[in-house]
Amino acid sequence: MVTQGRLYLSLIVATFAVSWAAVLIKMTGAGPLPTAFYRMGFAALILALPAVPHIRRTIRILTAKELWLLLTSGIVLGLHFAVWVTSLFYTTISNSTILVATQPMWVLLMEALILKEKIPARSVVGMALALVGMVVISRGDFDLGDKYILGDALALIGAVCAATYLFIGRQLRPRLDNLGYIFPVYSVSAVTLFLISLLFGENLTDYPTKSWLLFLLLALVPTVLGHSLYNWLLKYVPAHKVATTILGEPIGATILAIIFFREIPGWWTAVGGVLILAGIFVVLTRTSEQ
Repeated sequence: MVTQGRLYLSLIVATFAVSWAAVLIKMTGAGPLPTAFYRMGFAALILALPAVPHIRRTIRILTAKELWLLLTSGIVLGLHFAVWVTSLFYTTISNSTILVATQPMWVLLMEALILKEKIPARSVVGMALALVGMVVISRGDFDLGDKYILGDALALIGAVCAATYLFIGRQLRPRLDNLGYIFPVYSVSAVTLFLISLLFGENLTDYPTKSWLLFLLLALVPTVLGHSLYNWLLKYVPAHKVATTILGEPIGATILAIIFFREIPGWWTAVGGVLILAGIFVVLTRTSEQ
């Protein structure tokens, strides 16, 4: 039996792990598409051996429709990383992570429109509070020029792709164990990013040792640890709740950006951060009658 404490701890660890993604990406010195490809490619390689028996079960039990959903999940995850990682090269880390964290809004819409699920009022209030926090944090970032607008738009597209990935995962995870789900999804994501990189003529080989080490760190920390924990949670927690906890990522990423890149945010980041954390708390402490 999975306890409430274990779920909360997993959410905290996952959010901390993915918070490192933006900083590590900027440190690689590589382009966005190769960075995204190696992040997912190395993650798939790390999980390949332990995933073998789980993949056999996945292939055996899934219907043709579910296999297509699994493939789609990997493709949209690849697209998510393609556009979101690219956004980091056009706008600030805080703005990019804030906008990509709007994914709970999109998940909520998908659950309500497609699954006809009734979303508890408390969850809606918590998400609204967190979204207000994101608006406060992004104050002043939208009038910095066309380059920043493009980065913001790419981050927002990344949010929709990530929401689709979480939404599909919520449908498949009750039938699959975690490795049986994440390994094929990460693998398809890596293939998708590889093809996109080839399409844009990206350099995939000529990098210094530092870049390769950072690619590996990206695979291990934000992906194998962070994203895999989020996917594990999808079996026990509604997708919009998992997506809402991801709202903590901009706070962690902003703090790390201050430490490593001296990207000093304004006072609004502190105010917005408090609102985001308050929203997450409201969503996660849903009362029993709801």
